[in-house]
Amino acid sequence: MSGKFNNLLPGVPSIENPFFKQIFSDPSIDDETRRVATDLNRDGYAVIKFPDEDFDSIAAGIKASLHDQYDWDTWRNKWYDAKVGLRILDAWQTDENVRRIATNAKVIELLSKLFGRQAWPFQTLNFPVGTQQHVHSDSIHFSSVPERFMCGVWTALEDISEDAGPLMYYPGSHKWPVYTNEHIGYCATEPVSDTNRMDYETMWDALIEVHDAKPAIFTPKKGEAVIWLANLLHGGLEHVNKQKTRWSQVTHYYFEGCAYYRPFRSDPFYGAIYFSKMNDMITGAAVEHQYSGFDIPKSFIESSYNNCSAQRAIVPADFDPQQYLLANPDVFEAGEDPVLHYRLHGWREGRRLRPE
Repeated sequence: MSGKFNNLLPGVPSIENPFFKQIFSDPSIDDETRRVATDLNRDGYAVIKFPDEDFDSIAAGIKASLHDQYDWDTWRNKWYDAKVGLRILDAWQTDENVRRIATNAKVIELLSKLFGRQAWPFQTLNFPVGTQQHVHSDSIHFSSVPERFMCGVWTALEDISEDAGPLMYYPGSHKWPVYTNEHIGYCATEPVSDTNRMDYETMWDALIEVHDAKPAIFTPKKGEAVIWLANLLHGGLEHVNKQKTRWSQVTHYYFEGCAYYRPFRSDPFYGAIYFSKMNDMITGAAVEHQYSGFDIPKSFIESSYNNCSAQRAIVPADFDPQQYLLANPDVFEAGEDPVLHYRLHGWREGRRLRPE
């Protein structure tokens, strides 16, 4: 074969593509990009040094700026024992240092080479302590069509030890199928019942057992970052030492030319697709949903989106968002708005409004 390789599967990310070897044998690809691509293809994650010479001052600025925005007393007195962490969603909108990490041009260039499409950041999460989050796949929260065009980049803002709730991954689990509502027998559009319940955690635990998968723990130094693929099973270990922090930032990236949606809220063949409404963090422009190079009709997007919200509950007068999150830590860990979650899902699922 001569000339540039013709990828016959452009709808599959390059790092997960059946033609991976041919794509990354291109002599124009540098050794470091090829190393990261190989790690991602094999393990589902790869460690890099965050490419910014001013990283120390950026990290210090984020810690100083965000520190007082966290509810430290509630975490120490209640959420710590409930194994719930602290987070700030989309601090990039108000904090220039958070935005600087999320929009780093070298990271975006690297991700674009790895996936074969232009990357763009759509969300940030900033943590001062460990999440202690159950192992999960991001593919049920943030997905695309074609699938797998999403990734996360987790960056350590300080040295992180094993007793401060480090990240945990299951290498190779990204190669497993993406399982969504139809696979576990759940219809998000219909009321929850004895036969219609969402239970991904039990399924993930069973998959780990049946695959005899072994975890890997990431205890990075400040300035190290890990890229992980959408379907990689990952979570947070117990934050054993309450006196320690675990400052970090997650940036989630999508890639151009896709449709973007939230699978756990969607039933595509039941007429309900929870399309994500987002702006490109770099340009500020609204992101268009596309399918095979064509814009998806806005009428279809609105109709499918509205079908996800057809059943809404009135929020009780005594509804307390913080108490709802404390009673339902999975909602907190997923970064969900508590009021919206209750209106769309919580009332149908019989969720508690406050801890018992």
